[in-house]
Amino acid sequence: MSAHEKMNATNLKPYIGSMQQLAGIRTSVLDDGKGRGVRVADVDNGSGLQFTVLLDRGMDIGRATFKGIPFAYMTPVGYSHPAHFEEEGLRWLRNFTGGLMTGCGLRNVGIPDDGIEDDVDGPMGLHGRLSNTPAEKTSVTEEWVDGQYQLAVSGTVRETCFFRENLELKRTLSTAMGDNSITFTDRITNRGVRPAPLMFLYHINLGFPLLSEAATLSANVNETTPRNEDAAKEIADWAKCQQPTAGLAERCFFHDIEADGDGMARMTLTNPDLKLALEIAYRKAELPYLTQWKMMGEQEYAMGLEPANCHPDGQTQERKNGTLRMIDPDETVEHQVKITLNTL
Repeated sequence: MSAHEKMNATNLKPYIGSMQQLAGIRTSVLDDGKGRGVRVADVDNGSGLQFTVLLDRGMDIGRATFKGIPFAYMTPVGYSHPAHFEEEGLRWLRNFTGGLMTGCGLRNVGIPDDGIEDDVDGPMGLHGRLSNTPAEKTSVTEEWVDGQYQLAVSGTVRETCFFRENLELKRTLSTAMGDNSITFTDRITNRGVRPAPLMFLYHINLGFPLLSEAATLSANVNETTPRNEDAAKEIADWAKCQQPTAGLAERCFFHDIEADGDGMARMTLTNPDLKLALEIAYRKAELPYLTQWKMMGEQEYAMGLEPANCHPDGQTQERKNGTLRMIDPDETVEHQVKITLNTL
């Protein structure tokens, strides 16, 4: 820990003219290419952790680095305005930035779903609308709290339709100087007058150089289930990584991870070559599932660690399984997810 990270506001005051010298949040608007018009908040916690919040993309997180080391996977699409969103079928992928976290939901997660008869829009596309919905009432805070300099970005994302759902997500992303973590505090409320499906998945995308053939996964796993036959053939190696391989298809594994005493379940990706580890922690009471998306292909080299309240098989399948989460009028559900970087 650097000297300034151990100091409080009183100790630091003689040394600096502004806290922006050490840490802060800068808001701006992208002005080029497909990303033109996207509002962003660039967060620097003063301890080596930097990340970009995409305010107009459901408050997703784009690029992220720790002490100069990138650790989020970015797709060839890059930053792209939600105006370029194509919902039908798998076309969600045409506007998929990747980044550290892409939100999936609020009413569909996973495969396109054409089995919903009363949907005004017809079939639901891959992973829902959340990631392509601009946030409202956005704000940033930078303040000393109990001797710690805390940084937060907040906003509201709404998925609404006349005669149908009226769902509201209030998200706060927070970090602090000396605390190399990002905490998601999400409160989802049904502002409507009828129950609505609630499907939610945090698509956390880890990439090179944190992800490499030297990296391994670890967790206190109760049970691991392969998504399909191809994944079943490689279930013994779910925790291992390999170098990018031409023509390799994705593999998905569903993990039931034991929660610790604080109610949080955890999985860690460790890269001994970089002497760096990244831990995903999520409150299991509301997010009982973790999908591991293992994509070891060339240029498509990513490891997705995805806490969720559902499996990524679409709303119709969740309903058939009896596992579809419904949220009642005026009900509020709170999720907590934390991403932490640790040096070895």
